[in-house]
Amino acid sequence: MSEHTTHQKVALITGANKGIGRAAAGQLAALGMTVLIGARDPRRGEEAAAELRAAGGDAHAVTLDVTDPATVRAAAQQVEERFGHLDVLVNNAGITGSGQVSPEDAHDQVPSSVDLDMVRAVFETNVFGVIAVTNAMLPLLRRSPAPRIVNVSSAAGSLTIASDPHGPLAGLLASAAYTPSKTALNALTVQYAHELRRDGILVNAADPGYVDTEINNHSGYLTAAQGAAPLVRLAMLGADGPTGGFFGEDGSVPW
Repeated sequence: MSEHTTHQKVALITGANKGIGRAAAGQLAALGMTVLIGARDPRRGEEAAAELRAAGGDAHAVTLDVTDPATVRAAAQQVEERFGHLDVLVNNAGITGSGQVSPEDAHDQVPSSVDLDMVRAVFETNVFGVIAVTNAMLPLLRRSPAPRIVNVSSAAGSLTIASDPHGPLAGLLASAAYTPSKTALNALTVQYAHELRRDGILVNAADPGYVDTEINNHSGYLTAAQGAAPLVRLAMLGADGPTGGFFGEDGSVPW
């Protein structure tokens, strides 16, 4: 196990080879962090890391499929052996279950006709995968003087917003997969924050907003860089920062 003579901040971002995760990696690298690009596809992960290095950042690819316990364990071991600690974990990897379609077109998510196997697959990545990665990385996070966990959620996961028949999401089709998975992720965020508060580990959920990415077939109106900004702010919180909260570009998001 190697240690830097001075504490070099290390951030791991899952699903970081493209979209919001890639943008967050670039922003954290620009702030001087060593950034670990978590990606299921080793080639795509290495390509993203090489791009960041070419831009002057310290970036490395880590093969990581959040639904595969073997790769999760191997990723934790790799971080342990190379850096000995982890300062920031951004649980960004997520799937819609509907492929690359905009939310208003996700007819296969309607509760009364949804395929249960699809619901299970979405929860496997968006919820269970977060638990698996977080628990694998916690021993490394505990070695940081300022550990931060950021779970990438969505305003769709807000019960307050989603239950408003006149709210901004009222026009979307009902969802039994993606939307409830983000509500579950929000609840999980609160529980981790409750457990880890006494250890100084700040755990928060981030709402990137409706970002133009492959996951929504590029129907979003925010850039990936704009969507990454709330994640980066939560990753860089000071010791007096919040924990167990849900935040977007404009501040707190209602549960």
